[in-house]
Amino acid sequence: MSEVFFYHLTRQSVDQALQPLLTKCGQQGWRVAVQGTSADYMQWLDDKLWLGPDDGFLAHGLKGGAHDAHQPVLLSDTPLGEGFDCLISVDMAEVPADAVARHKRVCILFDASDDAAMAVARGQWARLTDAGCVAKYWSEESGRWELKVEKNT
Repeated sequence: MSEVFFYHLTRQSVDQALQPLLTKCGQQGWRVAVQGTSADYMQWLDDKLWLGPDDGFLAHGLKGGAHDAHQPVLLSDTPLGEGFDCLISVDMAEVPADAVARHKRVCILFDASDDAAMAVARGQWARLTDAGCVAKYWSEESGRWELKVEKNT
């Protein structure tokens, strides 16, 4: 069954947390859709990912390129649909419950310092768990990722 992982960012920015998460997905052989809400934010994220460590090169692209179908990681400000093993929501992008079933995993990253992002994440937790989705809440507050709450497991 698909799972939704909620990542509560308290020590890292989205781009810092995303790099190792995408690397782990790549090690699983997963194709990843990263969905945001604005083209400007996704362009900023694309630029940040290209500046990652030399030993951690992460092949990716922005939706609309010539090689979208071949990108292991595709960034978009709109839903991408089928063909992805993992969906990662950033920038308060909503994830409907039916999208969870289409992926092996869904990850929702949200910044603890952003009240609006916290409210969106809480709303998504309620909607997705009420729909029966398996959800896990992870926090990095202690300095490492720790599972804090599970629902529908």
